Amino acid sequence: MSIVTGFETSDVRFETSALLDGSDAMNPDPDYSAAYLRVTTDDVDGLEGHSFVFTIGRGNDVQVAAIDAVAHRVIGRDVEAILDDLGGFWREFVHDSQLRWLGPEKGVMHMAIGAVVNAFWDLKAKRAGLPLWQLLARMSPEEIVALVDFRYLSDALTPEDALGILRAALPGRASREAELIAHGYAGYTTTPGWLGYSDDKLRRLAREAVADGFQQIKLKVGDDLADDIRRLGIARETVGPDIRIAIDANQRWDRDQAIEWIRALERFDLAWVEEPTSPDDVLAHAAIAQAVAPVRIATGEHGMSRVLFKQLLQAEAAAVLQIDSTRVAGVNENIAILLLAAKFGVPVCPHAGGVGLCEAVQHFSMFDYVAVSGTQEGRMIEYTKHLHEHFVAPVELVRGRYRAPLTPGTGMEMLAESLRAHEFADVTLPAAALA
Repeated sequence: MSIVTGFETSDVRFETSALLDGSDAMNPDPDYSAAYLRVTTDDVDGLEGHSFVFTIGRGNDVQVAAIDAVAHRVIGRDVEAILDDLGGFWREFVHDSQLRWLGPEKGVMHMAIGAVVNAFWDLKAKRAGLPLWQLLARMSPEEIVALVDFRYLSDALTPEDALGILRAALPGRASREAELIAHGYAGYTTTPGWLGYSDDKLRRLAREAVADGFQQIKLKVGDDLADDIRRLGIARETVGPDIRIAIDANQRWDRDQAIEWIRALERFDLAWVEEPTSPDDVLAHAAIAQAVAPVRIATGEHGMSRVLFKQLLQAEAAAVLQIDSTRVAGVNENIAILLLAAKFGVPVCPHAGGVGLCEAVQHFSMFDYVAVSGTQEGRMIEYTKHLHEHFVAPVELVRGRYRAPLTPGTGMEMLAESLRAHEFADVTLPAAALA
């Protein structure tokens, strides 16, 4: 038997605001950051579990503190017992009444629990010698269903529904896995579209995206309508009529404002409109979706739990569902969301970019293709160029397609030297020193 011997958290930040990488209408100066966790055991294999929660700067220390508050409770635990029942492990922490009170099942503590859960998924995949997507895709339907908490979901998705979805995908698993390894998974890029970029930079990066094989790009919008019309005109002229262009308002608009704004931009043949209003407002999303059809509404990257995703699907509020690898409580809850999407027949196009989100979320899309939905039709994974060099197994794209990762683990492990170099040190002087 091996036991958990320790954990280490790190407040890791990158000054992306200097070049306005990641800038949008609601987040004009993000500093992409990771509240990072490393879990150790006494096993002779020396393997560790790594994970993180993505933030955009201030508040990353709060997220680190939340992870500390959860992770200390795994010290001395039997590693094999945890890895053999990650469904039970998830429930133990998510259902902890004192932690749950701070949500319930949303926010900083929910994401912290996800970090701890994901660290053990990383360890489990490394012990199996498999990337996470393959580990999950080779589980039996019954094993996968045991990972999911169906509380609050049974009016939309029952365990029997989930088993039916997974069993229907069994016959083609091997061939889809081989096809994925051979040809990868389609990506789209947000790299040209950050709101703070100049027109010349937009043109250059849009041309590069097409040359790199991407069939879709995304632009940030929502700050000024006239400016959005001008920038979309530049993008459409640069990429031509055959490349899809999505837009992302990052929650900037009120309901009626969103409808008016989208109607003004629909002339540019929009692939979808992302996060047009508050991520929690299901009814507003549904109203917007109905008013602007056939323009598609995409949302979900800020969805706080599987319950919100259920409601978005039930209300027909999203034609494209987006998941995030660190926003909800880890691998287990994202599996629940993928199953919900499959039940409702809605494609999942994950949110990525950030710090390591591309590396992490690709596993969910690939698992979905092999073992859940069985299709890549209408599905893509977001991609941005920055910060991949800090990861042990950085993503690799060929002609606009993600190559299937084969390195064991979740893809969330950062290089030790990057962790050291970008550890945040708060040098704020005390008030007395400023007097």
